Amino acid sequence: MRHARRVLMTFVLTALAALALGGTAGAQQIVDAGKEGDGSGGLAFVLLALLVMLIWAALFFMDRIRRRSGESAE
Repeated sequence: MRHARRVLMTFVLTALAALALGGTAGAQQIVDAGKEGDGSGGLAFVLLALLVMLIWAALFFMDRIRRRSGESAE
């Protein structure tokens, strides 16, 4: 029962966050990489590379934490 409640609460909070934050993110464009000659394409590439590295690092550390918790349970 407690697990089902936690899953339901996580789903509800995720849905509320998506509704609250999704509208504002769709209306904005942080970096415009379509212009010629102003260097914004380079900035967009650097930001994309940084984002990919941050996502990779987050996945790496989440996996490491999962493995450590599995070792302590045995």
